[in-house]
Amino acid sequence: SILMDHLAPILEEISGVKVPFGYLDATFHRDDFRRRDFPLKANETKINFLVEGKKVILVDDVLYKGRSVRAAMDAMIAFGRPQKVELMVLVDRKLTRDYPIMPDYYGIRVNTLDSQYVVVEWANQGQTENAVWITEKVKS
Repeated sequence: SILMDHLAPILEEISGVKVPFGYLDATFHRDDFRRRDFPLKANETKINFLVEGKKVILVDDVLYKGRSVRAAMDAMIAFGRPQKVELMVLVDRKLTRDYPIMPDYYGIRVNTLDSQYVVVEWANQGQTENAVWITEKVKS
C-alpha cells in the first residue's frame, strides 16, 4: 500500500487521468501458506471496483521468486476477469525465479543470490529517507 500511495499521484500527474487503484492481499492464495513455521499475517484487501474486462497492472515492491505475483493473480479473479494483466515492480531480482514471471515495468533490476535479502524502506514509515538495501541473510 505504501508503494501505491507514492505511485498513484505520479501516474495521475503523468497521464492526466485519475487511475482507480486498490490493495490486494494474496496471503491465503500463496502455495507456501501452510508450509511455514509461523503463521502469515493477512493484510487488508481494499478494491472498490471490478476488474472485469479491464487492463490491470499489478504492483509490488520486490519481485523475488514470483510466488506473491502468482498468488495475487489468483486472488484478483474474485474481482472479475481482466482483459490484460501487466506487472510493475520497484526491484526486480532477476536471477531467483521459481515461476516464469517477468515484470513489464521495473524501477531497478539487480542480480542477487538466494542468500541475500532486498529491503525497501520508506521515509513515511519512520526511516530517514526512501531506500533499497541488499543485505546478507543471517545464518543460523
